[in-house]
Amino acid sequence: MTLDPVHFDGIAGLADHIDYDAEDENHRESAETVWEHYLDPLVGDDGPILEPLGEQSRRRVNCEDIALEDPPFPTTHGLDAGTLNSKPFKNGLVLDVAHAAMSATPSDLDLHDCRTVVKALHLNDTSRKFGTEWESYNDGSQRRIVHTELPESQYEEDVVHALALYLAESGHALEHADRVSDFLLLDGPIYPKGVLRWDSRSSVLTRLFEDSDHVGRVLSNYVELVETFAERGVPLAGFVKNVSAKSIVRTLKRETDFGPVPWAHDAGLFAQILERRELVDGDFERLTDDLTLTNWFESHAGLDGFFDEDPNPHLDRELDPEQYAVTFCIVYDPRRDLVFKIESPKAFTEDPEVRERIERQILQEVALQRGPPQAVSKADELAAIDRGSANSLVKSFEKSLNTELDENYNAVRWGRDY
Repeated sequence: MTLDPVHFDGIAGLADHIDYDAEDENHRESAETVWEHYLDPLVGDDGPILEPLGEQSRRRVNCEDIALEDPPFPTTHGLDAGTLNSKPFKNGLVLDVAHAAMSATPSDLDLHDCRTVVKALHLNDTSRKFGTEWESYNDGSQRRIVHTELPESQYEEDVVHALALYLAESGHALEHADRVSDFLLLDGPIYPKGVLRWDSRSSVLTRLFEDSDHVGRVLSNYVELVETFAERGVPLAGFVKNVSAKSIVRTLKRETDFGPVPWAHDAGLFAQILERRELVDGDFERLTDDLTLTNWFESHAGLDGFFDEDPNPHLDRELDPEQYAVTFCIVYDPRRDLVFKIESPKAFTEDPEVRERIERQILQEVALQRGPPQAVSKADELAAIDRGSANSLVKSFEKSLNTELDENYNAVRWGRDY
């Protein structure tokens, strides 16, 4: 039902009662202060948590010029995993399914048809075990069931979702690593942050780092992924489309003398650091001809410090711990006012030439696609479980399990397709 105009005006008019008249230009001046004085390095309670890898700088490249360049990597592979999203059933079963795919640019149809499927489930009845080992299907694909156990019934949906997602993603990457000859680009961060945040969220979840073989396998898979690609000399990176991290603004707020911090998240800060504007007829207008980017930073902020932590009893690593450190740079596309983050382990980005090749590959792709690189978009499309397929899968599970989805009123309110 459309909101009645009188009530729309009533809601919109509430803004008149918010007496906040901070000018955008003041925020830009604050962003410039952060850039000039706080990021080389950014220091927290335990020392530097963010520092430039090389010289701190801002650069720009013309969108049309970079789009016409030959790509630095002859081929690019993308990786993503789609999920059903956790579903509780009336028989007490909670499950999720993840479906991972790897894309190739130029296309490799045989590779595109290979998938890794993980079904993760939880059941309070501890007398039943449903886990399986890997099994092959469809000439190049693999699947398995992962049965999780939790000492308390509180986080089942989060756990089965994360385990399915990251076991499928990392398993697929390792299974097909030898098919990546030049560059692998993950859709999202390079490490499983959905699992890493458990370490500080709840004691129940923290215990999984000690007690769960599946959590151990997730962590070891991402360690192996870095080591495999480092040994082969093939760069590995992640393209973060939605930059939601708040670790930099949180540190500025809590652990520095910066003063009031006006940004809700790190992306807002970097957008104002990288946006270029000019004064036209008394008003500032955004310049949209050039993509802009920062230098690379080594980060130990928030969850970034887990994989290079030394010592770390949860990890068995072959390289020096610092080789696993998260490094990143920020790319800003003024045409759509979007901030993207490129992550890569230090094992690759400590080489300036590799950093430059990754940068130029991503910049060219963003210039051409006006968004994520083609390999990422293609992997996302291959791995996605669309709503129709999701509904059909749930219906299939209900039939095979002889139960029903444990729904609430939202299923009635928003409708169910079957």
